[in-house]
Amino acid sequence: MKQKIVIRVSMSCDKSRSKAMSMAARTAGVTSMGITGDARDQLEVVGDGVDPVCLVSCLRKKLGVAHIVKVEEVKDPKPEEKKKEDPKPVPVVCPPPPCYPGPGYYHHPYPSQMVVCDEPSNCAIM
Repeated sequence: MKQKIVIRVSMSCDKSRSKAMSMAARTAGVTSMGITGDARDQLEVVGDGVDPVCLVSCLRKKLGVAHIVKVEEVKDPKPEEKKKEDPKPVPVVCPPPPCYPGPGYYHHPYPSQMVVCDEPSNCAIM
């Protein structure tokens, strides 16, 4: 479920705003964020599966005062009706003919046989 979270944070300077933005960006599930409000003191976070309580507690630890203003579900805009276009004819592709070995190739139907000699030998390397 995609949700939009608005958090009021005490951000007095650009350094604290960038710190708040970086903390929101590191949160799992965040897709977009921004600074809103007349005094630029609200952090707007949009994401899927974002925990607003965890995000606010992290912001409180680093920046001070932070309050959840609202949490609402973001609904995707209705998909526009697509115009039905005439389907383009798909060209028929024939597979290439199978490859056969040339006339100089002879396949041996039986594997080569190994000859084993049971006679004792004088070879000491084994």
